[in-house]
Amino acid sequence: MESRKAEAAIEAILFTMGDAVELSLIAKALEQDVSTTREQLHRMMERCREEETGLQIIELDGSYQMCTKKEYCEYLIRLAMQPHKPALTDVMLETLSIIAYRQPVTKAEIEKIRGVKSDHAVNRLVEYNLVKELGRLDAPGRPILFGTTEEFLRTFGVQTLEDLPVPDPVQMEDFKAEAEEEIQLRLDV
Repeated sequence: MESRKAEAAIEAILFTMGDAVELSLIAKALEQDVSTTREQLHRMMERCREEETGLQIIELDGSYQMCTKKEYCEYLIRLAMQPHKPALTDVMLETLSIIAYRQPVTKAEIEKIRGVKSDHAVNRLVEYNLVKELGRLDAPGRPILFGTTEEFLRTFGVQTLEDLPVPDPVQMEDFKAEAEEEIQLRLDV
């Protein structure tokens, strides 16, 4: 394999793997011998040291890893410190509203209300710290009970769950009628 192409392949391997990769595995992936691969890696390491690049390749006990140079650490810290709001999809908002108003609630109850699987939405809400496990229901299978967190209250600007808007009874009846109509249509098919 041509040297520049091999180095590009090494770069792709190290970038993609993230962690340190053993020299022998890199050589095997490139279908070349270990000494040639080591020489290419050392050339790449030297080039990273000489050039104005934010990356370097380090050697760790016979393995190699691509990482950022120490002098650019402050920029990474600044980026990491910037607050970022998770984007909530309509599905996630729907699932979150069910949990907020019906808590403690199981996934099965959420799915019964929504009519579709809700694993992904619930998992993302837990990941965003808007929902947490409250315990387990004392029933067969001991399903997990979910409820909202303090982060949920902060995010939506309410001090307690009692501060959540009360659903309009007329709208609720309309929603129920729509849902029953939709269920009937599905049954007729």
